[in-house]
Amino acid sequence: MISLVIADDHPLFRSALSGALRAEMEGIVIVESHDLDSTLHCLQNVNDLDLLLLDLNMPGSGDLYGLVRIRKDFPDVPVAVISGSEDSIMVAKVIDAGALGFIPKTSEPATYVRAIHAILAGDIWLPDDLRQVVLDQPKPDLSMQNKVAELTPQQYKVLCYLHEGLLNKQIAYELSISEATVKAHITAIFRKLEINNRTQAVLVASDLKLQMTSIQS
Repeated sequence: MISLVIADDHPLFRSALSGALRAEMEGIVIVESHDLDSTLHCLQNVNDLDLLLLDLNMPGSGDLYGLVRIRKDFPDVPVAVISGSEDSIMVAKVIDAGALGFIPKTSEPATYVRAIHAILAGDIWLPDDLRQVVLDQPKPDLSMQNKVAELTPQQYKVLCYLHEGLLNKQIAYELSISEATVKAHITAIFRKLEINNRTQAVLVASDLKLQMTSIQS
């Protein structure tokens, strides 16, 4: 029996994929999540999980942040990225970030089944028309994604609020903490990201397309 999580913010897609996989794979157990917070909750609470099918662009994920964060916090959970984009540079980045496969959302159910079985057998699965192109891509620099993944959930929220242009007192209000605590978080963010000021923090958040998520402290 295979147990997997489908993490995608579109309920119709989740429902369609869940139905197709249940029709193709007898006894499969599927849990659904809709953002990074709910996905992390699933990973913490679902026992004996075999695979996570992860949409990169769901709320809270932000470019590769969600994938890098999940690989850091749950290194034993295999991850395959599902996406509507088949850009070879992006696919190369997700493989280098630790994904064990890339499955286009437009794939037929039988293709999903083949990909899932290949990944669970220990292989890296890519569509035939992308495999060589992806392998020929230069290695991406994932250093900043890895640094952001080192932030605590509270520090991540502060970084997102900095990106939104909030002042320290506004961040304090939103998070129900003191301004002194906000300043301490900002200092820790600067140290972990190896930056010096708020402008650089905003640029990092913009480059990585970071979004607010409801991860609890």
